[in-house]
Amino acid sequence: MKITRKEENGIVAVAFSGRLDADSSPVADKAVKEILDGQTDRLLFDLGELEYLSSAGLRVLLSAAKEMKRRGGKIVLCSLNEFVKEIFEVSGFQSLIPITDSVESGQQMLA
Repeated sequence: MKITRKEENGIVAVAFSGRLDADSSPVADKAVKEILDGQTDRLLFDLGELEYLSSAGLRVLLSAAKEMKRRGGKIVLCSLNEFVKEIFEVSGFQSLIPITDSVESGQQMLA
């Protein structure tokens, strides 16, 4: 799995590519916690290159959403492929975290 991070206009964008599963979730969790250690209050996850999401990976995203809610921030998931989107729909978590079709629409939601 590859994780990239960039900050623009007060929005921290994190892109995951590859698999976010039991093997890679500790690395992803650490990276997200480092971001959340700052004063970030707008977080965008770009999942356009994410091929697979397990329950361990889902926990990483939900933990970030919980922290953002606690601090009064905003979070959005963008560009989910059909497999990843289905995981959120089946689990019911799409009602907890906003999902947009593109990074651009996610940025607009966080603006």
